[in-house]
Amino acid sequence: MRKFGLVLMIVVSVFCREVFCQKVPTGNAKDFKGKTCLHSVSYAGFWRGQAKLDVEEFLVKAKKLGFDGVMLMAKRPHVSPLDYDAAARKALRRRIESLGLELVCLAGYTDFTAGVDKPGVPNVEIQACYVGELAKLASDLGTDMVRIFTGYERPGIPFDKQYAMVVTGLKLAGEKAAKYGVTLAVQNHHDIGVGHDTMYWLLREVDLPNVKAAFDAWAPALQGLSRDQIRAAVLKMKPFIVHTTAADYVRLPRYRYEHNLTNYLQRDVLIRAVPMGEGFIDYESFFKTLKEIGYQGYIAYEMCEVLQGGGHIENLDKTAIKFLEYVKKF
Repeated sequence: MRKFGLVLMIVVSVFCREVFCQKVPTGNAKDFKGKTCLHSVSYAGFWRGQAKLDVEEFLVKAKKLGFDGVMLMAKRPHVSPLDYDAAARKALRRRIESLGLELVCLAGYTDFTAGVDKPGVPNVEIQACYVGELAKLASDLGTDMVRIFTGYERPGIPFDKQYAMVVTGLKLAGEKAAKYGVTLAVQNHHDIGVGHDTMYWLLREVDLPNVKAAFDAWAPALQGLSRDQIRAAVLKMKPFIVHTTAADYVRLPRYRYEHNLTNYLQRDVLIRAVPMGEGFIDYESFFKTLKEIGYQGYIAYEMCEVLQGGGHIENLDKTAIKFLEYVKKF
């Protein structure tokens, strides 16, 4: 009986790994997919001057602009689990399918280190349950991926304590998501694990077949990585990359006038969004390396900052179209 149980566990483990590893890069450039996907945060009204569309308006917009799929923000004002009961989920899924769009993934918003200074509140468990709800929502809507974050590093708390919370949270969340056949794509966004070497270590430590990486070029570029270093980062992260989101930015130096010195003192640099190819991020190298490893996922686009030219609909649309034109080169 024990022997049978062990065999069954091995079979299930292998099956799960096969199911959840279908989107990882093949290693062959000819297998490169690179379909386009528009993130609904681009039309959510969060940034100064940014136009706000509801879910229906956004879906029509993505289709009209020519995107292959959409990435829906899993919070208000778009697709929050609070607002979508069974009937609303069925209706939204039908609408997405009727437009001929692919729902690539839901964008979840996690922070596994929140509340680290209040150990009496089981925040990691709460976050994992939230991810489980997102996984069910994703499954109901017809996608098998949820994008999530790690955690911000809080001052005054030992790093290893915060890192351990992230590991525990990702494990719990991954187990919840697996019940719905959903892969969690961990974005290199929050402080914990944002460097590619640390993220690689983190994902290996979590060691779940459905916890992968949503690996972007934005963070490595801001960290000062060179063209060769960004290529090396993609090659290292190859076993985990199932999703990526693109956006380009410029650096705007800031200064403060110091009267006693009759001079300007440099302050932290401000980052602003610009159309693809007009900023400092080396997307040419990034996309070419994704192609080199046979990347199988979508390339999502987001306008998630104050945008050059303003946030009115016409400028958002024009900038989104420039992204579509830019990625055709690859």
